[in-house]
Amino acid sequence: MSEPFTTGDSVIAIGVIGPKPLVDRTEEALKSFPTFVPHLRPLSSEEELTDAVSELMDTVEVLLFPEYRGYKLAQDRLQFKVPAHYVPLMGTGLYRSLFRLRSLHGAQILSVDSVPKRYVEQILGELGENNREAAYFQGPPTAPVEEIVRFHRKYALSHPHCAAMTGIHAVAKEMEKENIPHEWVTPTLQDLIVALERALLSTETRRNKEAQIVVGLIQIDNYRKIAGQFSYEHDIQRLELDLHRLLLDYVKHLDGHLTNLGGGEYLFFTTRGVFERETRGYKYLPLLEDTHRSLGITLSIGIGFGRSATDAGTHARMALRQSVEFGGNICFIVREDRSVIGPVEMTHPMIYELSVTDETLLREAEKAGMSAIYMSKLAAQIARDGKTDYTAHELAAVLGVTIRSAHRILLQWIDARLVEIVGEEKVSTKGRPRQIYRLTFVQELMRKRNLLKKKRAVTGDPHG
Repeated sequence: MSEPFTTGDSVIAIGVIGPKPLVDRTEEALKSFPTFVPHLRPLSSEEELTDAVSELMDTVEVLLFPEYRGYKLAQDRLQFKVPAHYVPLMGTGLYRSLFRLRSLHGAQILSVDSVPKRYVEQILGELGENNREAAYFQGPPTAPVEEIVRFHRKYALSHPHCAAMTGIHAVAKEMEKENIPHEWVTPTLQDLIVALERALLSTETRRNKEAQIVVGLIQIDNYRKIAGQFSYEHDIQRLELDLHRLLLDYVKHLDGHLTNLGGGEYLFFTTRGVFERETRGYKYLPLLEDTHRSLGITLSIGIGFGRSATDAGTHARMALRQSVEFGGNICFIVREDRSVIGPVEMTHPMIYELSVTDETLLREAEKAGMSAIYMSKLAAQIARDGKTDYTAHELAAVLGVTIRSAHRILLQWIDARLVEIVGEEKVSTKGRPRQIYRLTFVQELMRKRNLLKKKRAVTGDPHG
């Protein structure tokens, strides 16, 4: 039984219903959407569809069907209580399937179901294969599976160089049993991301967030050191003028407002809807690279979300502090619940709690010279990847430090009994094997958090 949908601002529950291979692929695409909390329902047969949809409609804010047939069957049987979307087969997935039909099966004739004729003909034209013969299933996408298979079987038997193209998993499985040459058209990761973006925009929570104020703080890294390198005051003023012009151009794209606070620090305002679109869902921030390339300086950026302008400003300052402590040339976001997203430039940004409240662990970590930020980042990494064993090289990548610094940190943690050596990793090149360290302190932190979550689930008390 699923947990009830949380109506807070920080998460949006999405239900994903369809064949297991497509649900698994959608789960991978969802890693790029930190706002979504997925409720996955992989179906082993279409008989499970109605019950799955009925259950999820009372649990989530939006539904996504990675297969159009499932969407249509649910639409015919039920009245949707929440926005429902499907992934259309009209993009990169179609190109891939048509290429495979030609290269793997040598298909000269196609039998096609569930894919619109106009899309197939358009892509064939773009590929220079306008003369390719194709037959299209004339029935509805919800027709019985056996009827669709019979259509493909007929063409396979009467045409030796015919191959089938289907967008229905159940049909593909039946054709595989009968050894009918076929290609199951599935959405690519990019197709799924586009569909998820559309689903996100349709939710009430997301619509309410569109106009929410976002506060951004931008700081020149090592500003005093840079200013001290100039012999004349007008040189630093010229640098600041060039930076101000670059920032104005970027904030203009955000439909925002920029203010120079002095001392190498800038403040900007925009709305959340625009910010999410321009950063492609918190995954892309060209300003950092553009500034370094054009001016030879780096920036630290903190973005704050909040239910009020005061909260957003406070969270922006927290996020900026995160960026500075991380080493600069990076951007972090602190959301309204004070969870952190970042670094923004990562493909799959990690989300973790800003504060660690376990007093015993904090005391032990403080003795070893470890900040709560490091603990939170490592806890997020383990929660995301399920991995507790790391080499010094891997740990350096996670924490954003040099290999030398990682070795120094690990020695401190071993002395404090927060980490233990559990083995060695052989390297392909000449050299000593790399030691593998187990982060026992983060394991303990995650164990306590999981126990607290279970307690809250049983008692119904959100505060434990």
